[in-house]
Amino acid sequence: MARNDVKGKTVLIAGGAKNLGGLLSRNFAARGANLVIHYNSDSSGADAIKTYADVRAAGAEAVLVQADLRSVSNISKLFDAGIEKFGGVDIAINTVGKVLKKPMVETTEAEFDSMSDINAKVAYFFLQEAGKKLNDNGKICTIVTSLLAAYTGLYATYGGMKAPVEHFTRAASKEFGSRGISVTAVGPGPMDTPFFYGQETPEAVAYHKSASALGGLTDIQDIAPLIEFLVTDGWWITGQTIFANGGYTTR
Repeated sequence: MARNDVKGKTVLIAGGAKNLGGLLSRNFAARGANLVIHYNSDSSGADAIKTYADVRAAGAEAVLVQADLRSVSNISKLFDAGIEKFGGVDIAINTVGKVLKKPMVETTEAEFDSMSDINAKVAYFFLQEAGKKLNDNGKICTIVTSLLAAYTGLYATYGGMKAPVEHFTRAASKEFGSRGISVTAVGPGPMDTPFFYGQETPEAVAYHKSASALGGLTDIQDIAPLIEFLVTDGWWITGQTIFANGGYTTR
């Protein structure tokens, strides 16, 4: 089987109901993969049902799983759902994240804890569970942020809690490599999705649009093919964080 052939393989996507995750679910379905589509809460339920319907209409088999991944047992159950339905999981993609734009001196302990749980803890235990349960020669990709390469304020808890995922990725790639599993992270620029606009003023949106060398915000249509490449033909890239942001920032 060609490395880029995902037909018959099982792809698990945390946050796979909408935005980038929803696009990935649809793209992999069109290529003949089985899908495990995760969504967090009832607020995403309508998107999840629509994505599931689109995946099934594309002829793909799928299972829809609602779970709060801040509980490690729920991450375990998510992978188990793929194993029980399809006999195993081949590709695991984590798009889960939460953003907060706020000065450090105004950030509460509860906000810090929430950002840590969603951006760092979930990512760590998602990788851990994938390392335990992914099929040999599987692939893992986590979405981080291009803020990891930025010199800026106001995003201390967002960039700061995504930063550990770079090391998690390196460590996992070393530990899982003997099984043929590659592990990567992708850092998009500000993406033109509802996830981005909630905390930005019109002036900030205008700045972010002007900041990229290629102009404009990051489009999920430009990020999905990169992730699809990394978990197929691009498997030889491992332990790396790749920034894909149209020249918004770089190291």
